[in-house]
Amino acid sequence: MLISLNWIKDFVEIPDMPPKELGSLFTLATAEVEDVIVKGEALKPILCVEIKSLKPHPDSDKLNLVTFDYGQGKLKEVVCGAPNVRPGLKVPYAPIGTTLPNGMTLEPKKIRGILSDGMLCSETELGLGEGKSGLMELNDDATPGTSLPEYLNLETDVILDVDNKSLTHRPDLWGYLGLAREFAAAHKIELKNRFTSGWEKEIETQFNKAMSPVKIEVAQDSSCLAYYGLSLDIPKMGETPAWMKTRLEAVGLRPINLIVDISNYVMVELGIPNHVFDRSKIIGNKVSIRRAGEELKFQTLDEQTRTLLPTDTVIFDSERPLVLAGLMGGLESGVTPDSTKLFLEVANWDAPEVRKTSVRLGLRTDSSQRYEKTLDSNLCYRTLLRLVELISEQCPGASVLGMPEKYILDDKLAKSQTFSISHSQIISNLGMEIPKATIKDIFERLDFKVDEKQEIFNVTVPSYRTTKDISCKADLIEEIGRMIGYDNITPVSPLLPVKPIRLSSAKQFHRKVQDFLVQQGKALQVMTYPLTGLELLQKSLWPVKNDHLVLVNALSVEQDRMRPSLVPSALEMAAQNHKHYDAFSFFEIGRSYLEFDKERSQVLIGMYSKEKTRFLELENLVEKLLSTLNISFNFASLNEKFQNPIMPALWNGIHPHEYLNIQIMGKYTGVINTVHPLVLKNFKMKGFLSLAVIDITDLESREMKDKTKYQTISRFPSSSCDFTVVMKKELPAASVITALNSLKQKEFKSKSIVDIFMMNEIEKAVSIRTVFEDSEKTLSAETIKDLEQKVVQVLEKAGFPLRS
Repeated sequence: MLISLNWIKDFVEIPDMPPKELGSLFTLATAEVEDVIVKGEALKPILCVEIKSLKPHPDSDKLNLVTFDYGQGKLKEVVCGAPNVRPGLKVPYAPIGTTLPNGMTLEPKKIRGILSDGMLCSETELGLGEGKSGLMELNDDATPGTSLPEYLNLETDVILDVDNKSLTHRPDLWGYLGLAREFAAAHKIELKNRFTSGWEKEIETQFNKAMSPVKIEVAQDSSCLAYYGLSLDIPKMGETPAWMKTRLEAVGLRPINLIVDISNYVMVELGIPNHVFDRSKIIGNKVSIRRAGEELKFQTLDEQTRTLLPTDTVIFDSERPLVLAGLMGGLESGVTPDSTKLFLEVANWDAPEVRKTSVRLGLRTDSSQRYEKTLDSNLCYRTLLRLVELISEQCPGASVLGMPEKYILDDKLAKSQTFSISHSQIISNLGMEIPKATIKDIFERLDFKVDEKQEIFNVTVPSYRTTKDISCKADLIEEIGRMIGYDNITPVSPLLPVKPIRLSSAKQFHRKVQDFLVQQGKALQVMTYPLTGLELLQKSLWPVKNDHLVLVNALSVEQDRMRPSLVPSALEMAAQNHKHYDAFSFFEIGRSYLEFDKERSQVLIGMYSKEKTRFLELENLVEKLLSTLNISFNFASLNEKFQNPIMPALWNGIHPHEYLNIQIMGKYTGVINTVHPLVLKNFKMKGFLSLAVIDITDLESREMKDKTKYQTISRFPSSSCDFTVVMKKELPAASVITALNSLKQKEFKSKSIVDIFMMNEIEKAVSIRTVFEDSEKTLSAETIKDLEQKVVQVLEKAGFPLRS
């Protein structure tokens, strides 16, 4: 948004200070100023000159060498190719070193071998007009040597370019009256608001008891919150005054014709959009505000044909649509330079609906930008009176026909609100001592009414600040803070008790898991999204699709539902990494979701290798992890009678042999599995991927106790012995370890699988290493032999004979 300080001066005397400083103060007090532009400064070096003679350029058919008088008979020569150059013409001249409004700085330059001493200028080059070709022609009364701003009576103006986003919550700042109020409050100077009740009564004297030529009808289901309409006749439409054109151009609006320019001027001045109809084009002398009711093709003022939906609010006459409510008028009903019968409209519309329609049509206008901010319907009448005033001033002989037609939706009418706040509450929140008189003065300068009773301020906020801005006591404190200046508040560290932070039981548990897997498992931690998509679940062949946990407004189809397991995400991540590494290990601590109000915390560990399975390595790691966490557990083979909820039995990724259930506290709460090649094929993975998933929901909440037992290192040697047994191919190798768990001998310290190899199509051999040790003595050969025999007996009883 562009703010012209010359326009602001209509309402407040701005203090004399550098433009950059004014911009900085406005940023601190109100809204962010992105740029400060001093308009007219670039034209100060431009002079009025008179062309004396010209002759053709020796090396060009289209260029001329122009000699001109730039004051007191002094002559200069430039190269010029303008079509309207001629002797006696008075034009603007920019000397060498001048920086034009477009940013170009003139330097000595040869044009076709001849040095041009500056440049004769067009209106476009000086930023004083558009589309006119040739030099800017001045009147005969222009004296050579006079500066162009002095001759044209051009005022220097300071333009503040304010970030629109910083004004979103302040509908009152989309008009210059509201902006001027901010300047007045921030600089502690008087606001000259001429729009008083006395001013209203003076304009109302133009109303009469004649019947209004145009009646209005408003449907209750439309988006209309308020509507004022008034008919007015003018003898003829004159030219827009120069001062009005200058102000409109300063804020980025293009002058069109007198009535349209007045309409735009009032919108910028008071912040309420309006529209002026050519009344002679309104069929049936009636305007109806209602829903379109059907899909319509509508040509707007920008000559674009747009498709309107049945739910769009549109202003109709008796036969056709005239205006798309809150956005733009129709081409057929707009005023032209020949219009003399006018119908003035000032309305307010539902902000969300204007926003939605604007986005859908890709149509952003000055009107829609303001309506989106939630305007105050109470200000519509003042805007209508200001339209009447300016039209009457610029069109002598203008006459009002009847009284204003009006509609107000009382349920949505903004109302003033009163808040009670104490002096101590304000100063304690801001952290500095502020006199009560200062606080009251700030509130009153902001147009708040204040009733002070001892320590309490009863502050009544005007309706134009309650639509979207002031809604609680904290907002009032903010008003005081920004007007005092946050830069004037001394920063002080908060007085808070310093207490040691203790990690929650869950966090301590997670830390222990992380430390073990990184240090002992040499694994990297990964983090995947808790959201997944149907495509990944189908690719993983995962049987649970979580269709009941699909998001209503998902950002993408790839993340449209809560994930039922960590496994699909792990498969996707492993597929991406296997292209770069022959082997890797990873883990994730995350959540899975099977019900809307139930989430499960899980640890997933993955090991990948292109060359061989790492199932046994993963099994040993899980065993060490659970032991380190002091968790009692058992490994169990795949059993169709007992389903493991961690990995559904219907999943095609379950391996027929390399699979183990993990039992904790008698429940299946984990699984170790090598992913079936059929699933890896969907991810174009070659090699072996083993996954372990453990549900830690019931474990992480318990208090972590250090149950580590320390004992002296045995002074006596241990003895290890390897056994190779034969088992059926389809049985998991881990069942050998399960069988040995039944051997209860204090000297039996550990067992582990060291190798697996296929003997034939139906059998495989599994090598187990056992370790025997007694911490009190050296084992004798007889004792070791006896222990070995007991191991063999247990294995044979379980159906795993020694390989012969």
